[in-house]
Amino acid sequence: MASVTFLVGGLGGVSSGGGGQFGGAAPPVPTGVLYTSLLMLHVLCAIVGFGTMAMTGVQAARARRGPSPSGSEGVRRYFRPGVNWAGRTLYGVPVFGFSLIGASHGAFRPGDGFVVIGLVLWLAATLVAEVVVWPGERRIQLGLAARWSDAGAAGAAGALDRECRRVAASAALLVVLFLAATVIMVGKP
Repeated sequence: MASVTFLVGGLGGVSSGGGGQFGGAAPPVPTGVLYTSLLMLHVLCAIVGFGTMAMTGVQAARARRGPSPSGSEGVRRYFRPGVNWAGRTLYGVPVFGFSLIGASHGAFRPGDGFVVIGLVLWLAATLVAEVVVWPGERRIQLGLAARWSDAGAAGAAGALDRECRRVAASAALLVVLFLAATVIMVGKP
């Protein structure tokens, strides 16, 4: 019943989690349009940001195959020059997360275990994205132009292959961090 109340809640407030008012049972479940909207934006930023990182890893692995296999045009389109703005939605996750804490009317606090663990996982993911994935994307963009336009450039091919491997492995790590954060956020230990 609490989940139904949460989904169709009114304009604000907190609903009992089914176990009474903090009586050792489940904490109150925040409800209302504001909280629900913030939650949806928080989740959307996480899905788009981490989903884009996962797709970058998949496309980097595909780029290692070279220009001749099927799908090479899709790889070229994915790694076209420019910034991966969809991946930057990752920065909305803590913004909307802390907004959720504020809109929870005291049900959640910044010091709650799941918040701290989630923030640490987000910081680790952002560090990997900023240090490895996004700079790697830029190098792959340049490498694809050099390697795929001149098939004889052996040095460029080796550097591109290493970069693609590094980006694909880092993107896989980001997927693991996202899954861990999802379990923590849903479970709220």
